Amino acid sequence: MRRWGRELWINALAWGIGLAWIVPFLGILMSALRPQSELIHGWWQFSSFTISLDNFVKAWNHPTAPMSQGIRNSLLVVIPSTILPLFIGAMAAYAMLRFPFPLRDPLFLVIVLLMAIPQQMVAVPLFRFLRDLGLINHYAGLILVHTAWALPWVILFLRNYFSTLPPEIEEAASLDGASRFQIFTRIVLPLSLPGLASAAALQLTWAWNDFFMALILIYDPEKLVATQRIPLLRGQYHIDWGVLTAASILTMSMPILVFALLQRYYIRGLIGWTLK
Repeated sequence: MRRWGRELWINALAWGIGLAWIVPFLGILMSALRPQSELIHGWWQFSSFTISLDNFVKAWNHPTAPMSQGIRNSLLVVIPSTILPLFIGAMAAYAMLRFPFPLRDPLFLVIVLLMAIPQQMVAVPLFRFLRDLGLINHYAGLILVHTAWALPWVILFLRNYFSTLPPEIEEAASLDGASRFQIFTRIVLPLSLPGLASAAALQLTWAWNDFFMALILIYDPEKLVATQRIPLLRGQYHIDWGVLTAASILTMSMPILVFALLQRYYIRGLIGWTLK
């Protein structure tokens, strides 16, 4: 009975946390799907209930800041901002794990400490550096920032995951005449697919949801990414909350879709390097 009561309290707490998280999202969803006239007295009032996709259409084809263009721009930034740090970080993590060299451990400690630096602390020098390179208002500058910012945690994450792989497989491939690059590309990377998928899901989500760096580096109205366009959907004298909430749901749909597609690999990747 005591064990049953404990499990009951744990499940009740988990359900309470889940409901506390989902209630605000339900409000956003109802605001996006229902006309403004039905939300005056609260979205939880269902005396009249009309479902419509008009707010999504208006947000997608907005005359000032269309979300269709914003999502396309975000994809142009996020895809290379995910692939580049994964490829570079995987090579660096494998080198730090398998190749002993002087100052390897202090260098790895510095990489870990770089994760503690907030973006706001380096915003001004970073802006000046990219300005001198001529990369302001160019996607290449924003991609470079996302790549550099992701490398410390990607290296840490993948190094821990690579450490769970049995080195005997690599030794056998080396005896068969495979080079280090062949071992890395044909053995290590395929075996590390769950870890790579987990890192890809996390990096894509963080790069997609970025607003601060995009706000600093991109200012051309035609190049604004999805997160930059949501505040522009407000009118000067009137705020259409239905269009704003619809745009927010459109923006958050991409990370949710990625997690849904990579859920199996994501869970395996997170727990894989904790079990050896």
